[in-house]
Formats: sequence, C-alpha cells, structure tokens
Amino acid sequence: MSKFAITGGRRLKGELCPQGAKNEALQVICACLLTKEEVTLSNVPEILDVLKLIELLQGMGVQVGHPAHGEFVFKASDINFDYFETEDFYNKAVSLRGSIMILGPLLAVYGCGLIPKPGGDKIGRRRLDTHFLGFEKLGATFDYNSSEGCFRASAEKLRGCYMLLDEASVTGTANIIMAAVLAEGMTTIYNAACEPYIQQLCLMLNAMGARISGIASNLLTIEGVKELKGCHHRCLPDMIEVGSYIGLAAMTRSEITIRNVNIRQLGIIPDSFRRLGIRIEERGDDLYIPRQEHYMIEDFIDGSILTVADAPWPGLTPDLLSVFLVVATQAKGSVLIHQKMFESRLFFVDKLIDMGAKIILCDPHRATVIGQNHESQLRATKMTSPDIRAGIALLIAALSAQGVSTIHNIDQIDRGYEHIDEKLNAIGAEIRRIG
Repeated sequence: MSKFAITGGRRLKGELCPQGAKNEALQVICACLLTKEEVTLSNVPEILDVLKLIELLQGMGVQVGHPAHGEFVFKASDINFDYFETEDFYNKAVSLRGSIMILGPLLAVYGCGLIPKPGGDKIGRRRLDTHFLGFEKLGATFDYNSSEGCFRASAEKLRGCYMLLDEASVTGTANIIMAAVLAEGMTTIYNAACEPYIQQLCLMLNAMGARISGIASNLLTIEGVKELKGCHHRCLPDMIEVGSYIGLAAMTRSEITIRNVNIRQLGIIPDSFRRLGIRIEERGDDLYIPRQEHYMIEDFIDGSILTVADAPWPGLTPDLLSVFLVVATQAKGSVLIHQKMFESRLFFVDKLIDMGAKIILCDPHRATVIGQNHESQLRATKMTSPDIRAGIALLIAALSAQGVSTIHNIDQIDRGYEHIDEKLNAIGAEIRRIG
C-alpha cells in the first residue's frame, strides 16, 4: 500500500492549475451510453475513480480512445450484456460509487440494467432510494437481491411524468435525467440538484439532441426524444480542488495563484473562505491568495460563533467541509463545522487532535474548532486517509506541521486528485510517494 512522507513547515509559492471536475466526469462518461455515436470528452481528470469507470465501460463493450492526456473518445455501439454476470463486472462496479449512474442510460436505451450495491468513500450511509424512486416514476421496476448484493431494473417503456425528489441528490438527479431524456413524453423533476456538474450534464445532453429546460434551477423539464447523437464536451475545472488549494495556501502561509478556475461556477466557495479571514483576489479567471501570517474568523452579526455548514447547491458543497475544518485550526477565533449530510465524515478529526489541534467533536455531524492563530504549530504524526476529502485535509495539515508526517492509504487521495504530490512539489512542497 502506497504512502506519502511529507516534510511540513515549508512556504509554497507559484501557480496551480486545477484538473477537470471529478464529479462531472463520472456523470458525462456514463451519459456516453445514451448514443451509439462517438462522444469526445476533454479535460477529463485521469484519477483512479474516473479510470475505474472507463475500465468498467470497456468491459461492457464500449470502444474507448485516448488521443491525448485528459481526452477520451467513447463509442457505445455494441454493449455486451453477458459481461454483467461476470465477477470482473461485479468487482469493478462495487468498488466505485459512480457506477450506479450507468443504470439510467441502460434503462433508457435497452430497457434493463444491473448494478451491484456500489462502494466508494466510507463516510456514512449513502442511500440509493432517490435513484430507484425516480426510475419507478418513469415506469421501471427493480429488484434487490440481498444474497448477490445486486439491483436489477427493467422497463418495457419509460414514460415521462411529474416527480418531486425526496432529496436533491446529485447522482440521483443525474441518473433520472439520463433515463428521462429518451422516455416518451414530458418529465418534470422538482427538487432536482442543480450543482454545476448537473448543469454541465444537461448542456452536454442538449448538445446530443436532448430537450432539457430549467438548467441551473431545481425544476427541470425534459421533453423525451427518440435518439441522441454524438458530441464534444469539455469538463469544468474541479471546484473541490480549487477550494483545497485555497485552504492549502492559508494553512501553509503561502502565496499561490490558482489558474483558470471558472469563477462563475465556484458559487459561495470563495466567500466562505473569506469568512474565515482568508484574503482572495479575483484576477480575470484566476484566484490569487497572498501570503498571510494570520487570518481571523468572522462572527455572525449578532456576535454569535460562526457556523459553516453544507447545503444543496447553491449552498456550500459538503466535499469541502473537511478542508474548512483544517483551515480553522490555525485561524484566530472559533467556528462550528456542521456536516449535515454524512455522519462519518468528521471522524478524521482525531488525527488532527493528535497533531495538536483544538477540536471538540460534539456529535457525528458537528465539530467546534478553536483556532490557534498559528501560535502553536501542528505536530507531525502518522495518519491513514479514510476517504478522498479527509485525505486531502490531512495532507494540508501535514504540509503545515513541523516535522515529517506519514499518510497511509493514499489511494483514497489518488481517487480524487491527479498527481497531487507532483503538483505541490513543483511549488515548493516536499512530498515523497513511497510504495
């Protein structure tokens, strides 16, 4: 198992360019199953989760070309349904939560599909009810075989309908959209997720011939069409990586420019960091974070302690709360971090407490952080990455700590961040990949 050895306490300086958005890439790759024509995707991050999904599609019979770094060409003209009964399919699909999004396209095009209960981050229960309730509204039936751990879905014909989603699930919304674009008639989805990833998926599908309106809102209207064609699509920069770099600059008291971030699609991420006292300048489509020796957390207007909480878009993405928590450990002031969505995502704070951070874990969803204003540096230690986002947060903590830290299970970090050690070493970090 690979690990990182990180020599902390170094000031970084230079430019970083974010990869393509992981969450968007997983959705648009699955959307390639909706047409038998070629689909070209660019700015695709070549990270473990994305590469696993591409391997899964190849096993299904999808032809995949790779003409350049970050560019892939897909042609799903001949799907091998025998592959779905193989151990190789089960093992690949179960290791990747994004694999659930092949089910919507398979239902739309072929009227049937199978998927094992997917894995992914160990951050608490992540239910799939929204996906299957949406499919049922469209006319599909499904069965869960508990002994096999597999969902099987089928539909003689999908028909459009009105549905109110039980939660604004991003992957659930994406899956239902992909099923609905080829359904007969009109589909209206209320309480739809409207993250930039969903917006990009809808724009791509419209370029393929779909008829989706209400993009960027939580009310989508989809007029079903008979078939879709190929297209070219470019993924957005990864806003989670952008936020991670902002946090890195603050924690290491570094001067960093983040290039080509697509500021309009970052939502409240920059302003949320500003509430922790971090200075961020917008320079065209770049973000410049100057070196700061100290940053002070704002209080609410009535003087009460600031709460940073996740919420459906355009609220703050839950994928960045781990980074906010780490950044707060060296701020001046206190903050309550409220992770509403996942009950296990804050459990990594025990590693930060071992490093000298002052954190009170109130319950599985809330942690109070008492910032140390860089007056007491974190200590180096040995850690294990439990998931992608906690992994990058621990890496940021290690880069700010005095001494050499070790992070095990870095495959979790590689699932979401492409060559993160090489990128950071290029601006002055000292990270060694071992194993």
